[in-house]
Amino acid sequence: MSSLEISSSCFNQETKLPLSPPLVEDSAFEPSRKDIDEVEEKSKDVINFTAEKLSVDEVSQLVISPLCGAVSLFVGTTRNNFEGKKVISLEYEAYLPMAKNEVKKICSDIRQKWPVKHIAVFHRLGLVPVSEASIIIAVSSAHRAASLEAVSYAIDTLKAKVPIWKKEIYEESSSWKGNKECFWVSNN
Repeated sequence: MSSLEISSSCFNQETKLPLSPPLVEDSAFEPSRKDIDEVEEKSKDVINFTAEKLSVDEVSQLVISPLCGAVSLFVGTTRNNFEGKKVISLEYEAYLPMAKNEVKKICSDIRQKWPVKHIAVFHRLGLVPVSEASIIIAVSSAHRAASLEAVSYAIDTLKAKVPIWKKEIYEESSSWKGNKECFWVSNN
């Protein structure tokens, strides 16, 4: 074993310190029940449509796993302007049975395309004031590339396929908006 010799005027004796910790011979590593549970942790998809204010911390905590080194997020917020008009808030409506089913399909597609662990998709319904989150998508994976690509795919596909409608409320008027990505929106 390597050691480092240290002499000090404070001590009359020479002290030797090991450079590396001693190895313990004949000790077998036995994983704890907790370690085994973490290896067997089941993947989960958490989908929520709510009128409540969304929390980035709460949604990201849902996808954290000791098996993962990456958590990627997309947070869509209400901005204060659109085409020169001052936006006061957005209002969202959804056909919930179909919306939930379409988001489940998106989660399934993600699992077929990338090795991800957990997925959370939270979308706010009703009025969403400026600067508050309308949508939070969180994905965990062992490495960043999979979760980053999955989050991008999730928001793009959600905007194209999920029946959610957005009304922009301006200072003096309002307007229902279709996502340009939606296959059912006419883009003439």
